[in-house]
Amino acid sequence: MSRPTRRTVLGLAAAAVAGAAGLRPGVAAASNPGRAHGWATATLARMTLEEKVGQLFVTYAYGATATTADQRNVTAYGVATPAEVVAKYKLGGVIYFAWTDSVANPPQIAALSNGLQQASLAVGEKVSVPLLISTDQEHGVVFRVGPPATQFPGAMALGAGRSTADAREAAAIAGAELRAVGVNQAYAPVADVNVNALNPVIGVRSFSSDPTLVADLTAAQVTGLESGGGIASCAKHFPGHGDTHDDSHTALPTIDHTLQEWTTIDAPPFEAAIKAGIDSIMTAHIVVPSLDPSGEPATLSKPILTGILREQLGYDGVVITDSLAMAGVRQKYGDAEVAVRAIEAGCDQLLMSPAMDVAYNAVLAAVRSGRITEQRLDQSVYRVLRLKHLNGVVDEPLVNLAAVSSVVGTPEHYAAAQRIADRTTTVVKNEANLLPLSAGSRKVLVTGYGVATTQTLANRLTARGATTTVRQTGATPSDTAIAGAVAAARANDLTVVLTMKAWDTAVTDKQGKQQKLVKELLATGKPVIVVAVRDPYDIAYFTAAPTYLATYSYADVSMESLAKVLYGEIKPAGKLPVDVPVAGDPSTVLYPFGHGLTW
Repeated sequence: MSRPTRRTVLGLAAAAVAGAAGLRPGVAAASNPGRAHGWATATLARMTLEEKVGQLFVTYAYGATATTADQRNVTAYGVATPAEVVAKYKLGGVIYFAWTDSVANPPQIAALSNGLQQASLAVGEKVSVPLLISTDQEHGVVFRVGPPATQFPGAMALGAGRSTADAREAAAIAGAELRAVGVNQAYAPVADVNVNALNPVIGVRSFSSDPTLVADLTAAQVTGLESGGGIASCAKHFPGHGDTHDDSHTALPTIDHTLQEWTTIDAPPFEAAIKAGIDSIMTAHIVVPSLDPSGEPATLSKPILTGILREQLGYDGVVITDSLAMAGVRQKYGDAEVAVRAIEAGCDQLLMSPAMDVAYNAVLAAVRSGRITEQRLDQSVYRVLRLKHLNGVVDEPLVNLAAVSSVVGTPEHYAAAQRIADRTTTVVKNEANLLPLSAGSRKVLVTGYGVATTQTLANRLTARGATTTVRQTGATPSDTAIAGAVAAARANDLTVVLTMKAWDTAVTDKQGKQQKLVKELLATGKPVIVVAVRDPYDIAYFTAAPTYLATYSYADVSMESLAKVLYGEIKPAGKLPVDVPVAGDPSTVLYPFGHGLTW
């Protein structure tokens, strides 16, 4: 089974975005596969061994510009500036984070991207190869490029909306805005099927617990990012991270799905992504005994990455590891051995090795010794080079700095994000018939999770005539904060309390203080509206709440949508994209997939 041909035609709207960004219409979408193959083959033949090995690595560098000297770079890499990090390892890619000072604002990001691309193009002895510049731009609760870039409500909210068109449009806009600032690969969409309500790491990052819905929305976002946005997409986390009690950042989870369960639950979204022409797939640091009984994490498993992903599913795009700094992949081997074993398993790129000198030299030594054949090395380098040509970065490595503001965070993009968010808010309970709120003035307390989130919602309610008081209590409210909120609730006509993973007493809120806050607010006898602004599962832990909504997101557009629903300006349209189980009894459904009230 050969890899499907990459789409090469932009829609009219995407073409306009590309033109505004200083790109030729069509360049942002891709080169044709024939040209990509020719360039990749010719370039590969002229590369040194060191240059080839460099293409296998993607890491971060500290600094707001390519020439910013930062002691953290010296400590990690032995050189001072991001440009020098690129040059030292002849990097295939760079990843952006806020904590690396990479994403302060769109003009800064664009200038950094151009500086890093210029550094990369100057590296080769006989070739000029641009970078893949990547970031985790899932939207919802995981994003790196923030406002004024357009913020969408995220995967599970899209699952609640059920619209492939909305998923595709959100991805196309997100991709176009990333492309405008020089980011040419998004580590999205999340293709995991969140069938475990106690999953600590995926949750609302997943579209749904239904494999078909996840597959449909995954394919839609692949198309949106690649054909509409003109950047590479990356489905994650293969072979599926949706049913785990453990977080692979801190542990090595085991997925106990049978082969049949994996085939029917976890595989369909990745199969749909491959059919849609996905550019890259990210591995999961998880053990799946039914797929590989050796106990190796999938990232290091040849039966999973080569046997299943490559041979069984027919995927020939780029496979990139999840971060190699995560505990899930470092439990059995040192950083040198992990890097070599990942390539042996079938990975093409190694993300964020915590010891770059060690990992780079280990792979170089493995090739020189014959442990990794040069033919195997060339397979991966060819895929990386081909991807760079397919997503247009070889033809257009630099972005137009003057055009950034005409693409990123435009009124049209904001309006689209709001339209999409308005179709996602879910009313789960309205037993007191409190909603929609009647017109007229009232005193409203907004409390619970999020300094910005509570204030944003309060502002939206104030704009609708309410007199609001804000008492933000966070994800782990203190007893003093709870008492203050309860006292304020008694002095107001209505309370809106926002919860964020109130179910998670293992990591997020170990003492269950969010649950205590909600129960004490309910005990005042005053009307209370409970809103889960992340996982919808919270209602299972305070079932006495008569009025409960889920937004799946605390983005500004989600708070505006919430206000519209509360006041009856729009009819609630979101349907639960997951089963909400009874607390302590995951096999018993409290509110089923598809539940959602309207009026």
